[in-house]
Amino acid sequence: MYVRAQAQVPDRDRPAGKDPEPRRGRPRSAAAERAILDAVVGLLEAGEPLAALSIERIARTAGVGKATIYRRWSGKEELFVDVLRDIEPPEPAVPGTAGLDDLRLLLDSMRRRGLAQRSSVLLHNVFAQMKSHPRLWDEYHRTVIAPRRNAMLAAVRRAVDAGELRADLDVELMNDLFLGPMLVRTIHRPDAPLPEDLADRIIRTLGEGLAPARP
Repeated sequence: MYVRAQAQVPDRDRPAGKDPEPRRGRPRSAAAERAILDAVVGLLEAGEPLAALSIERIARTAGVGKATIYRRWSGKEELFVDVLRDIEPPEPAVPGTAGLDDLRLLLDSMRRRGLAQRSSVLLHNVFAQMKSHPRLWDEYHRTVIAPRRNAMLAAVRRAVDAGELRADLDVELMNDLFLGPMLVRTIHRPDAPLPEDLADRIIRTLGEGLAPARP
């Protein structure tokens, strides 16, 4: 719940001869980073499409030089993924010591991101545009979606080790069974309710099973 002028076109905004990797050794300015992130959000809120944003325009709006941006981000994909992280609800603090409790936290985080995307025109528009920029979508998947899925898988494995889930079932399949209902509610059914107890209900329903109770 993550841009460049065209994902397939080389970034012409990069100063000639600049190393694509962020420079190291120079202290970062929190104020400069905040100004850059706010500049992108402000431009998007003003109606600028992702494809029209350039590093030069962002730098000018933020009141910094282009080199300041390139010291922090290797390109627009990286920058825009951080912008999305900034405007999405924060990630939950997962202790990493429990199974189903951690899984519940992660599922509820998905629910809250779904609510945020429904209520934020900016988030909705950015996600819609992202899908037409393959490099940006791939970067978002690599740095945001994949780590979230790995965190879910780890929680399912902890639940198995703790005896909360069966050990004879495929862990990835169990993970997908927990994820599926929340993904359907947040993405495929935008009008479906997202009550606060939804994560609990998903975990309880799958834990009890869908077969009718036997006498």
